[in-house]
Amino acid sequence: MTAIIDPTATLGPNVTLGEYVVIEAGASLGAGVTLGHHVVVHAGTVIGDGTWVGDHAVLGRAPRPAPTSAVRTPPNLPPLQIGADCIIGTGAVIYNGTTIGEKTMIGDHAFVRDRCQIGSFVIVGSHVTIENEVTIGDYTKLQTGVYLCAWVTIEDHCFIAPCVVTTNDNYMGRTDKRFQERGGCTIRRGARIGANVTLLPNIEVGAEAFVAAGSIVTRHVPPATVVMGSPAKYVRDVSADEFAEERL
Repeated sequence: MTAIIDPTATLGPNVTLGEYVVIEAGASLGAGVTLGHHVVVHAGTVIGDGTWVGDHAVLGRAPRPAPTSAVRTPPNLPPLQIGADCIIGTGAVIYNGTTIGEKTMIGDHAFVRDRCQIGSFVIVGSHVTIENEVTIGDYTKLQTGVYLCAWVTIEDHCFIAPCVVTTNDNYMGRTDKRFQERGGCTIRRGARIGANVTLLPNIEVGAEAFVAAGSIVTRHVPPATVVMGSPAKYVRDVSADEFAEERL
């Protein structure tokens, strides 16, 4: 066995470890956890029963912001917690201070920063970036290449198509006014965001709304409406038979 396991780490029954795994102090792996080759589990990380982790994943690392970063990470963040029966893809990196519910998938080479809350039955596609203090509700799907900036909130049963981009700073780092006005978007329950959409700071997309592919959203989107264009404008209402409640 080539794994390096701190003596204070706890491994449940039937854990499977690949070659060159590192498990640091106080980490806890539940029953039936599988770690691929070269996985690093940082101190205190909790991995629930039956979770599968791909090669070269890094779980529970501490943030290390640049000296010029405007975001300051609080000290003593709690350990990363991953629920039962999750799938963590090859090369995924997930920071401490984050919690992930049960039966959630984090895709290959996805990146999840600190202080995020990701629900259960969520799909996070490959190459997705989730910045700090993001909340994602249950059963939501993020497709390949989505970028969620800090302070985004996405509720349950939302669909975020490939390469959607969110923003949180109208001043792009110039003037102190940005600190009072910055903020991520809020996407309400059952909303759908099409491919290559850009959402400006502090926008709210209402429940069951539909934003067409390629749109630039500059103002709030009312619930259960279809918007399209640059800037996105009202097109029609969403049919009630498309609501998330009707599909469950």
